[in-house]
Formats: sequence, C-alpha cells, structure tokens
Amino acid sequence: MEAQRTAMKKLDFLVGEWSGQASVTRGGVVIELEQSEVAQFKLDGLVLMVEGVGRTKSDGKVALQALGLITFDDTSGSYRMRAYNDGRWPETDLKLLEDGKGGSWGFSLGEISTKSVGRINDKGEWTELTEITIGARPPQKLMELVVRRVTRK
Repeated sequence: MEAQRTAMKKLDFLVGEWSGQASVTRGGVVIELEQSEVAQFKLDGLVLMVEGVGRTKSDGKVALQALGLITFDDTSGSYRMRAYNDGRWPETDLKLLEDGKGGSWGFSLGEISTKSVGRINDKGEWTELTEITIGARPPQKLMELVVRRVTRK
C-alpha cells in the first residue's frame, strides 16, 4: 500500500476546491457553465475523488455532473480511473503528462470515444479539453473548462 500512496501523492496538485467556467457541446449547441471541481484524497491517500458540477449560466440548473475515482495499481504500475457520469461508469487508464502537472485519459462506448487532457497551466489554473469522436468522423470539442483554486484541502 505504501507504493500506492507514494504514486498517488503525484496527483496532489489537484487537491482542493476549484471554481470557474466550462462549456459543453450537446446536439451541436454550446452550453456555457459555471463549473466547480472538488478533489480530495480518500482512504488514507489511496483514492483521489474528483467531483465536478456545472450549472448553466442562464438559470443555474445542473447540466453536468461527474465523479471520478483515481487509484494506482502497483502491480501494473498504472493509474486507473472510474468515472461516473450520465448513468454510466466506464474505467480507463490515466496517464500522467511528462511535466507531472496533468494527465490524459479517454473512454470508448461502441463507436463513440473521447479523449481528455487536463493540466495545471502557467497561471495555476486547471484546464481541461475533451474531444469526442463518433465513428470515422473527425474529433470535435465536447467540453472545455478553466477553473481556479478557491481553497486547498
């Protein structure tokens, strides 16, 4: 377990409460959101729980909810993420970026696949871009967010 905790400490840059803006594309329509993200370690540092909630700027209704649980598999030497969103809970590998300040992941369901890259930029903001690919069509932007740390937990 100590190897797992040590690896999980590399994700400490995400811990805290974050707030900012996001946009998500649904049915060709871009929806602007007020976005919050909360990232905290659970189970004595073995799991990083990340919860995101996006509310429409127009009326404050919840339009995006996601919960991710990230762990480290010391047998394979890889990070794993299970994400809960829209009644689904796919699992995927999470690969850390070379600079250690972000990661990339993706999911596939039938002919639909997504690719996401999240990182902490030079301003200390958490940025994320998700693209979706359907069949042989070129990738399209599905979601983009920029949030700033409000508190560190």
